[in-house]
Amino acid sequence: MYKENVKFGFGDLAIGNKGKNNFLISVSTLLDWDSIEKILKSNLKRGFNAIGQPPYSELLLFKILLLQTWFNLSDTKVEEAINDRISFIKFLNLSIESDTPDHSTISRFRNSLVKNNLDKKLFLEVNRQLESKGILVKNGAIVDATIISSNRRPKKIDDLVTEDRKEENTEEITSETKIVTSYSDDKEATWIKKYGKYLYGYKIHNSVNKEGYILGGVVTGANESDTKHLESILNEIMLEEGLPVLADKGYTSARNSSILESRNLLDKIMLKATKSKKLTTEENEHNREISKFRYVVEQTFGLLKLHFGYTRCRYISQRKVELEYMLKSLSFNIKKASYSL
Repeated sequence: MYKENVKFGFGDLAIGNKGKNNFLISVSTLLDWDSIEKILKSNLKRGFNAIGQPPYSELLLFKILLLQTWFNLSDTKVEEAINDRISFIKFLNLSIESDTPDHSTISRFRNSLVKNNLDKKLFLEVNRQLESKGILVKNGAIVDATIISSNRRPKKIDDLVTEDRKEENTEEITSETKIVTSYSDDKEATWIKKYGKYLYGYKIHNSVNKEGYILGGVVTGANESDTKHLESILNEIMLEEGLPVLADKGYTSARNSSILESRNLLDKIMLKATKSKKLTTEENEHNREISKFRYVVEQTFGLLKLHFGYTRCRYISQRKVELEYMLKSLSFNIKKASYSL
């Protein structure tokens, strides 16, 4: 693995075992960092440096993004933490006397991941490694969506707002409500009304396996229907034939059933009654069986929001929100895997 050009001194000897963090120690040995470094080096040009400082390695900066995500830190706060926490310094393989990247360097590196479309490649590489170790198993997919508020709060509203479906209802709500346009510099975020509240942001269409590891997903405006994005999710996660796909009533449609059949995947989407047709006893039992597993994807969303601060987007524009989703997803999977060792 690439080592920073670091000279360790008496200060590093003096700290000894101080700053021990079992989670970061576990992560350091969990992944093949060489493979991650190869992806970064082959796709990025060197030159991420603070003014007057030599370039920092791509792997160092990627590991800083991981720290930032795990501990829910802004660019400025993670810069401070690297200079303050011994456990962070050790995880980054730096000396306590090393020069460290400033917040602008970290930001430029993250933007380079967007420019070179590396976020998805890194996510897939992390999942590949976890699969090769038998930690992440593609034993099917549980699909759901959640709303993440935009980084920008619009000052005013004057648009048609789609009302999100309410799962407990027997019919999907597709009505639109006239409320006061969004004056915001996050132009790709959209409005939605959910459970009586108006929300402005993005929708994360996510899939997990039965253990809660994130397999992949897509990001859209908040007003996008869950139903029409099942195929996009399946294109991302590439399940083997014969595996089940579980989802709630928001994904019920003849088209989605046809898509699953064409891919030889088991259709485990909950069935939905209509005004003219109630569910049979067998269909209700089908729904109950699926509902036993749906908590897994909801639990994953809950953990992302509680421990990763994923209730509001940190960045502006759909593409950068996609980057954030990928970073949080791979960071979530790494953290979850580290506790399984």
